[in-house]
Amino acid sequence: MTCSTSTKEPARTAPPLPQSDFDPGVNNNPHNDTSIPTCPFCHIASTYPPYDPSSPLAASPTTLLNPDATSPQPSTFIVLSTKYLVAFLDIMPLSFGHILLCTRSHREKLTDVSPLEAGELGRYLRVLSAAVSRVTGVQDWNVVQNNGAAAAQVVPHMHFHVIPRPELKDKGRERFTSTMFGRGQREDLDEEEAEVLAEKIRQMVKIVVEEEKEDARRQSGGNKGAKL
Repeated sequence: MTCSTSTKEPARTAPPLPQSDFDPGVNNNPHNDTSIPTCPFCHIASTYPPYDPSSPLAASPTTLLNPDATSPQPSTFIVLSTKYLVAFLDIMPLSFGHILLCTRSHREKLTDVSPLEAGELGRYLRVLSAAVSRVTGVQDWNVVQNNGAAAAQVVPHMHFHVIPRPELKDKGRERFTSTMFGRGQREDLDEEEAEVLAEKIRQMVKIVVEEEKEDARRQSGGNKGAKL
């Protein structure tokens, strides 16, 4: 009589998911407060009401843009808050001026946004890119958006990154250590610096939006003249 022996195959483990330099993640509810949304971006969106980008408010403790309003989540420095979108400084920026733009409503991936939200995202990506470039003085930037864990999305709320890319000669001054796309050294946001920067971006957004309106008026006037 013979006996056969069998060996168990080692348990298979799933391959590790990509790590993202863009989405490090944040625990927005360290005290398990049930009144705080579990999504950090929904918490921000529910905390800060919309305002007219043409009339930005100063961020101080006495206004609706108080950075500490999202406590116990890290301070939030709003640069845009519309009916459909919210934009704010990244709390661990890859470079000076790194911002995030997301939908106010919870949308996990880009394919989940409505056509109206998609149009607003397209418009304000341009506005914010112009504002951040002018404020930082950096003429090159990345616009990055990840969809799903395998694509390195950590916060499951659709968002875009606008990341200034300073020239090599400026890298000692900026928080940026590599020219390779998507790589860089992240540091915690300096809150005093952030408050000043956010206010400058809000004011520049106002200027860019006013320029848009003026361009639209000129084009409208030109079209009317052509019909006469």
